[in-house]
Amino acid sequence: MSRLDAVDGGSTWPAPAKLNLFLHITGRRPDGYHQLQTVFRLLDWGDRIHLRVRDDGRIRREGPSVAGVAEADDLAIRAAHLLKAAANIVQGADIGVEKRVPAGGGFGGGSSDAATVLVALNRLWGTGLEADALAALGLQLGADVPVFVRGHNAWAEGVGELLTPIALPPAWFVLVHPGVHVPTPALFASPDLTRDAPVAKIADFASGSLLGNAFEPVLRRREPAVEAALAALSSIGRARLTGSGSGCFVEFATRAAAEQGLAQLPKELRAWVAAGVERSPLLDVLERY
Repeated sequence: MSRLDAVDGGSTWPAPAKLNLFLHITGRRPDGYHQLQTVFRLLDWGDRIHLRVRDDGRIRREGPSVAGVAEADDLAIRAAHLLKAAANIVQGADIGVEKRVPAGGGFGGGSSDAATVLVALNRLWGTGLEADALAALGLQLGADVPVFVRGHNAWAEGVGELLTPIALPPAWFVLVHPGVHVPTPALFASPDLTRDAPVAKIADFASGSLLGNAFEPVLRRREPAVEAALAALSSIGRARLTGSGSGCFVEFATRAAAEQGLAQLPKELRAWVAAGVERSPLLDVLERY
C-alpha cells in the first residue's frame, strides 16, 4: 500500500501492458468482425490505477485526465459503471489513472486499465463475481480486456477473446513507441491488409515459425515513423509490431542483453526495457485484499 493510499483510504492497483508476439487475421465473421490469432505476453510495466470507494454511489474520475479522452469514453470509468450496473451495487468510486503506457501503441493500456478496475472494484465492492463473469463484462469494452482480467499469457483466437493459457520462457523486451497513432478501423479498412492467413496451431508458434503481424506491412508503408522505428530495432534483433501498432519491440533472453540493445538505439527514439511475466502483478495485489 502506498503512502497516498494510507492518507486517503484508497488503494493502488497495477494495470500491466502487453505485447502481441505475433498477430494473424484468418478471416471475417458475418457480423463484420475479423477473426484473429495471436499470443498475448504480459509485462512487468504498465499503468497504475488508484481507487477509493464512495458511499454516495458516484463514479468519478480524479487526477489528470487521459489526453484526448472524455470521461464518458474513458474505459476505466466505463468499466466501473458496467460492473456497478451488472451487480446492482449501491457504492461508487473515485478512479485515478497514472498513465505510463502510451495511447495508440498497441500495448493495451486502456484495456488493462478497464480490466484492473473490474477486478479491483469486484473485490473492494464485495461484488463476488467470478473471473468468467468479469471477463464477459470486459469483452463488452474491448477484445483485449479479458486477457488482462484472467492475468496469464495466452494464445488467443476469435476476435481475441477465446483464450488458452500458454507457458512462455523468461524474456526481456526493448520497446519503442514511434509517437504516431493510426486508428485501428482505418488499418482494418486498408486494401493492403492480409485477411486470409492460414489457421495456425499453438505448436506452430512454439516452433518459432509464427512471428509476423498482419498490420506491419500496412503501417510500414503508411507511417514513416513506424518504418524508421522498425529499421532501428532491426539493428539489434528481430523487430516486431505489437497489436495494430504503432509500438514495436525486440525480444531478448536476458535483461543484460536487452539493456545492451537499448544502448545501441538512437537517443531520439522513445525506447525502454520491460520484462515479460507469467502472471499478472494485478493477481498478486488481489491476493492481499
